[in-house]
Amino acid sequence: MTVRTTTLTTILLLSLLFAGCDPGGGAPASGSADGGPERTGPEFRLAGKLESNRLDEASGLQSTADGVLILHNDEGTRLYFTDAAGRDLGFADIDRAKNRDWEDLTRVPGEKGPMLVIGDIGDNDSRRKSVSLYFVPEPAPGERAGPLRATHRLRFSYPDGPRDAESMAYDPASGKILILSKRDNPPRLYGIPLDLALWQSELEAEFLAEVPGFRPPTRMDIMRTLGRGQWVSQPTGMDISPDGRLAAVITYRSLYLFRRGDAETWPEAMQRTPEEFIGPPGLHDEAVGFTADGRSLFVASERRPSPLFRLDLPQERP
Repeated sequence: MTVRTTTLTTILLLSLLFAGCDPGGGAPASGSADGGPERTGPEFRLAGKLESNRLDEASGLQSTADGVLILHNDEGTRLYFTDAAGRDLGFADIDRAKNRDWEDLTRVPGEKGPMLVIGDIGDNDSRRKSVSLYFVPEPAPGERAGPLRATHRLRFSYPDGPRDAESMAYDPASGKILILSKRDNPPRLYGIPLDLALWQSELEAEFLAEVPGFRPPTRMDIMRTLGRGQWVSQPTGMDISPDGRLAAVITYRSLYLFRRGDAETWPEAMQRTPEEFIGPPGLHDEAVGFTADGRSLFVASERRPSPLFRLDLPQERP
């Protein structure tokens, strides 16, 4: 009797849960069985695996002009260098930096050359009064053996209270570092002007917009990954192409691609429904970065050894 009652209760709870998890925005994009879009167009391909056995929780990824990938874990103060197939090219420790929860990495222009910005922006319980950005001069090819020094630290807060964020990118069109929150529904986009970030030690980020275009969990998402399926639409990484025209956001299920028109800002462009590329497979994808030419994307995940996936993007039609 107890077993039967428990089973019926479980079925009822799952039914109620599924009833609230249909994709929003009307009918699904196509006739797939789980209510989500069918897999069409370009797909992720395995480029290799991250060889370094120290790189076990990749949460930030950035390409350099010469095609080297720079990554970091969400713990430890170290940057790792790989090629496009994941081969280990060494690492560099970062002096004058701390890691409470490093979550993303971006690249910005500096007076003496490109700088890397490390986002210590994770805040799972939304309790941090301020989070930090560390600015590190990007090492030249012959200087990647380190150590490197963080030459500036910016502490910043949000205007509407603490936020957990894992997604950060530099927008060359506005000259702002953009941060996209993770656990808000819809996610919230904030901006920090680079010129202020480089000379101030503390400031408040500007709220720019809500970003509503991420597809909610489907019934199949919930059934496949009980306990994690409800989180598959949360942003875990972001990058903007070098020309400032494309923005990629990775979640636990899909990669979303936004395109910005000449007269648009990113808060405006992100109000449209983005292109969705389902995958790569796995529930721990947290690092995404464009190639130097902006035509492809790399994705890595928080596991060891991490597969390194590549997505060659369809080019925008004239």
